[in-house]
Formats: sequence, C-alpha cells, structure tokens
Amino acid sequence: MIELEGVPELIDPVMVAAFEGWNDAGDAASAAVAHLDREWKGEVFAALDAEDYYDFQVNRPTVFLDGGVRKITWPTTRLSVVRVGDTNGKGRTRDLVLVRGIEPSMRWRSFCNEILGFAHELGVEMLVVLGSLLGDTPHTRPVPVSGVTSDADLAGRLDLEESRYEGPTGIVGILQEACTHAGVPAVSLWAAVPHYVSQPPNPKASLALLNRLEDLLDVRIPLGELSEDARAWQLGVDQLAAEDSEVAEYVQSLEEARDTADLPEASGEAIAREFERYLRRRDPQAGPGVATEGGLTEGRDSSYLRDSTSGRTRPPRPVSKEPREPKPGDETGAGPKDTGKGSADTSDPSGGPDSAGSADSPKPEDGPEDTGS
Repeated sequence: MIELEGVPELIDPVMVAAFEGWNDAGDAASAAVAHLDREWKGEVFAALDAEDYYDFQVNRPTVFLDGGVRKITWPTTRLSVVRVGDTNGKGRTRDLVLVRGIEPSMRWRSFCNEILGFAHELGVEMLVVLGSLLGDTPHTRPVPVSGVTSDADLAGRLDLEESRYEGPTGIVGILQEACTHAGVPAVSLWAAVPHYVSQPPNPKASLALLNRLEDLLDVRIPLGELSEDARAWQLGVDQLAAEDSEVAEYVQSLEEARDTADLPEASGEAIAREFERYLRRRDPQAGPGVATEGGLTEGRDSSYLRDSTSGRTRPPRPVSKEPREPKPGDETGAGPKDTGKGSADTSDPSGGPDSAGSADSPKPEDGPEDTGS
C-alpha cells in the first residue's frame, strides 16, 4: 500500500515522466521535465527506494556539503506535483504529477508497477512519457516530435500515431506497455536530436517537447529563458558547423532531404495548427519566452557547446554525407545508431566520428510488442 500523506486531492491529474539514460538523447526529455518542475515550483512528495532499482557502480551517489556537513544524494526517481492553468482563459486548472529520474538498472517491472501504484492512488487520468532520440535531422529546422500510443481510441482523439515499433526498448517502452495492461491511457512524445551534435544540453529539443506537451494537455507552459537558450544553441551550432566545410555540406544535404519530406505537411491543416499556436502565445505579458522552436536565429552564448572532456570546439564529423531519409511509417525518424545519450555512455568521449553509431538508438515505442530486456 502506497501512503501519500500531505498530497491534496488533485484536479484532472496527468502524470508527465522522463528518465535519464538510453531514452534521453541530448538530455532533452529530462531537461524538459526539470524545466516544468522548476518553473512551477514543484514539491517532491515521494521518491523510490534507490536500493531496489539502481546499480550504484553504474549510477553513483554524489557527496555534497550542506553547512559544513557531508551528505549523500542517491540516484533515484522522484515525484512532485504542480498546479497549472489552461490556455483558454476560463480559469480552469489541472494538476501535473512530474516523474523525473534515471532509467533503472534492474527490476523494471516492479519499477513500473510502483509508478502505476502512485498513478492509481492519485487518480491520474493519463500518463505522458517524454523521450528523445538521435536522428538524421538538421539543427537548422524545427525539431520533429512524434506522438505515439498503443491505444487506438486515444490515437484518434489526440491525432497520434499507433506504435508499430519492434526491437530493443528502454524504460519508456516498458512503462508504456505496463500502462496498456493496467488500462491507463498513455502517450509517448519523442524529439529527434541531430546525431552530429548530440552532446547535451539541447534546449531546442526540450522546447519542442514542451510545445507539443502544451498542445496535448491544453495548458500554458511558462518557458522562461528556454527560448533564448534555444536561440543561443542554434547560433552556436551554426558557427561551429560553418568552420568545417564537410559538416556544412552534410547539414545542407539533411536540409534538402527534410524539406522534400516536409512538402506534404505544408497543408491548410498544418498552417491552421501553427496559427492557433500563435494566437495562444500572443499574450504580451508572457514576454519573449513564448516563442516556438522555429526560426531561431539570435543568441547570446554558445560556450556550453564545447565538449569539456576534449576541449573540442566543433561538432563531430558525420559518419556519412549521404542523408538517410526516414521511410514512410517509421515513427522514429531515427538516423545512425547510438545510445540515445550521444557520446556520454559508450561512444568516443571526444565526440569524434566514432560517436555517431556505436549502439542501437532508441525508437518511439509502446504497445504490447515491446518485450523489454
């Protein structure tokens, strides 16, 4: 039995989750949930027991000083709750339960059951899991975000894709399957991160995920400095790519492939959706933080793009200059294989050419065909 003392009765709660690790290329998904927690001042009300799910030789605890006293922070998954308003100005509110942690090292089924136990006790209506993957997408274009579900009714109502993915999966896919068996509506939102500049952070991808989440839940998300960070990120990558003619040529080939693939999307329906987004965001009191991820041309600082492990000041060279255009029906849009964390886990720490394809890249997945590990 899960005891949730001190948590008030929630209004139309939705659970939003993200996990560091294989499903978090460029740290885009975990950074998006961290942004929500920070902007809405979420209050942590529960944490999973780290001993049950984590290998501390893989995810090590950290030591810090608090007023001269040494303390330890254990790697785990924490839950917080925030109350937000909607976008239509009618005063309606709803609550979000934010789940942020690290992909567990073991006992995935128990881990998912514990998350679903919290969801049941809190009366959660839907679970949205954020993820990010490496793909053949140019950094100069809007970040592609795929919304997938294994629920046919939900797919029709929310204009989502039904997952047909088969292959290796991460905790996002296992949690999605657990929701299906438990009868909890679940959606996965996946942002595609350019594989040639996969080092975290990627504020542009985080911004794209939050924009899609905003549309999905019909809530107004305060973006703070995230839009400005995304502008700085794109300007920095533009400058670094311009220093390498091979990378610039490769980016141009990706742009041409992307623009050709996106031509059918230039429809009246797509234009109407963008206009509706504009109308929702035109509140003059919202400040510059309400811009979308498209058209990011200005910036202020790109120093964080440097790879601290090698002093590298340019994006890694791509494996091939030939674009790999996603096939029709492929939910992922994923490109070269990778760990989903860029060069952070198993690839070359220098961020060189070998870092673009060392392991399987995660795909948007959910549904009963995912078997886990």
